Amino acid sequence: MVETNRSESVLIDGTTQVYGLIGQPVDHTLSPFIHNRLAQMMGINMTYVPFPTTAGAVLEAVAGAHALGIRGMNVTVPYKSEVMAGLKQVEKTASGIGAVNTLVRGEDGFVGYNTDVLGLYRAMTEENIRIQDEAVIVLGAGGAARAAAFMCGVNGAATITIMNRSAQKAVELAVEVDRAAGRHCAVGMAIADRVLLPAQKYLAIQATSVGLGRHSEEAVITDPSFYSLVHTGYELIYQPDNTLFMQLVRAAGGRAYNGLKMLLYQAVQAFELWHQITVPEAFIGTVYQELIAVLGKR
Repeated sequence: MVETNRSESVLIDGTTQVYGLIGQPVDHTLSPFIHNRLAQMMGINMTYVPFPTTAGAVLEAVAGAHALGIRGMNVTVPYKSEVMAGLKQVEKTASGIGAVNTLVRGEDGFVGYNTDVLGLYRAMTEENIRIQDEAVIVLGAGGAARAAAFMCGVNGAATITIMNRSAQKAVELAVEVDRAAGRHCAVGMAIADRVLLPAQKYLAIQATSVGLGRHSEEAVITDPSFYSLVHTGYELIYQPDNTLFMQLVRAAGGRAYNGLKMLLYQAVQAFELWHQITVPEAFIGTVYQELIAVLGKR
């Protein structure tokens, strides 16, 4: 019997389907709790476990997972783009973004999807955060940032300023976002050049890994003058639940949210893809409240 952090237990037997998460680090992840709890609520015989994957071994991990009969995988930092080379097929949206976070088993290999986009949109909508006609700043240009920038582009953001340590990477991403949105709405710049930002209020999405895990006391930008421009800050990190980025947004008078709801909604999207079902909203709400309780005990 495998405990599920609740009074109920799940029986692992010869018909149990295995799902998992590859990334590095994965010791902080709440994904096993979400997926195992959803399976329990939906009456599905499966188990979901983390697979810490070392740099350079991602493609081997994907091939090995398929050979072992693993039914589906999630992919987290820093492998959301690298993993694409090991897939049989990549769904159109994920291909355009250039990042995959969900693998669905096919006969000859895994098919890649990106559930971060819809997960982020659903989470921000739940918090009454507007995207349409907003001036948006996206911090970072990696896999999570790509999903955030594309989501804003296709959902009508007026402008999207992508800020990254490497200006070139930000500019290249801006070109791709413009192409996906079918209009000119995105620009890229170096974080060091933030003084060039037009003086207006922004929705800022923190999409780097700075602040995660042992770097919890760090923020990619600490300059208070930057946060004076931010009316709402959305942090894609969910642990810790109050990052330095969020603290700086609030200190400057803005609203700040963490990525817990995004984590939940992208997981629900993946779960629905794997099992071709719809998870009831009541179940989603229950799992969200349980996640808050779990984080409170850590």
